[in-house]
Amino acid sequence: MFTGIITAVGQIASAQLKGDGLHLVVEVPAGYLDDVALGDSIAIQGACMTATQFTGNTFALDISRESLNKTVGLDKVGPVNLEKAMRLNDRLGGHLVSGHVDGVGKVEHFSAVANDAYGSWLLRIEAPKQLAPFLAYKGSIVVNGVSLTVNKTEYSANACVLDINVIPHTLENTTLGKLQQGDAVNLEVDLIARYVARMLKLN
Repeated sequence: MFTGIITAVGQIASAQLKGDGLHLVVEVPAGYLDDVALGDSIAIQGACMTATQFTGNTFALDISRESLNKTVGLDKVGPVNLEKAMRLNDRLGGHLVSGHVDGVGKVEHFSAVANDAYGSWLLRIEAPKQLAPFLAYKGSIVVNGVSLTVNKTEYSANACVLDINVIPHTLENTTLGKLQQGDAVNLEVDLIARYVARMLKLN
């Protein structure tokens, strides 16, 4: 389990074919792996992965074709959001996150909010239609591993469009600051919303 609070920005240093998947090597800040053991889970761009090897300030992992087909941003060299799995005594600063990507969305708009004293940015994402039942005003969503609050939802026949305000601290300490219109993003819906919807469907 995770919280959606990014603990570091790393860098995929290499992505090599391994079977029908990939073998990734990820560079991290000095000391980041001091409390990580082989087999531990680390979320990368919101997707839960298993650390299989450590060398200095890098760790390696194997990612299956199924995971590659369901996510974005894990198949090439570049910066990535990282979060180590939470402990039972950790603060839950974001919300309960499983690290399982539910769908891939598209950035429709991303720009600074005019006349905003705090310097926040408006992030508008087009989410897959099947995620609409789990998305609500002031509900939670994970975007590339980052726990965020939904400020507005609009539904159409083919999609659900979300408005999210992103504060400067988040822009500076995650990869969200690098997003551009048209970019694809990993999305995970709120865990509680998922189970509530399932219970209502069974009734």
